[in-house]
Amino acid sequence: MAGRVAMVTGAGSGIGRAVALGLAAAGYGVVLAGRRRDALEAVAAEAGASALAVPTDVTVESEVEALFAAAIERFGRLDVLFNNAGIFPRAAPIDVITLADWRASVEVNLTGVFLCTRAAFRQMKAQDPRGGRIINNGSISAQVPRPHSAPYAATKHALTGLTKATALDGRAHDIACGQIDIGNAATEMTHDFAKGMLQADGSLRPEPMMEARHVAEAVVYMAGLPLSANVPFLTIAATAMPFLGRG
Repeated sequence: MAGRVAMVTGAGSGIGRAVALGLAAAGYGVVLAGRRRDALEAVAAEAGASALAVPTDVTVESEVEALFAAAIERFGRLDVLFNNAGIFPRAAPIDVITLADWRASVEVNLTGVFLCTRAAFRQMKAQDPRGGRIINNGSISAQVPRPHSAPYAATKHALTGLTKATALDGRAHDIACGQIDIGNAATEMTHDFAKGMLQADGSLRPEPMMEARHVAEAVVYMAGLPLSANVPFLTIAATAMPFLGRG
């Protein structure tokens, strides 16, 4: 992958960190975006000299523009964007969800992805050679929700629509777009899953987990395809998690 450049949002921890390190190991120059400078710089130190840490709030248009400007100044182009930044607000029945939690979910999980996608699309369309690949972290909640997760499930379902629209608009410009739906990768965000999670039948049950490196391996595979091929949707989940039987 000599000379290829990837950007990862939410790169300071969890899946973003694992994917950033996986891409760096595969030979990509890697741009790391996230809100916490110290966490980004720690990942950049692990990734090596090919990494650039750019503290960014993906919900702020001017910060996203500055992120992409820094990436192009350093590397000259962008081949892959992994839209990973996201939040899971406090679990609550839909009738007690606050407007603040709803808006925060929409801003990060959907608007942030749109802003980064728009910036990447513009760059990939204009660069020479043109084109690139955008990969969205959808979560299996883009397919089947958990109980008490309306904001998260709604934004992830909407992300599927954005993935399809981006893939369609990108055809004429050699821009591919796909989505990876992840179930129970072991990260800081999913730490409590192994202790007990609310199920559709009202019970609390521990849920099996998988290592985040398996997600990284899947993203590196998707990223490495020629632009004549695309994985529109890929689901990767812990084998025994209650996903296919959810509900």
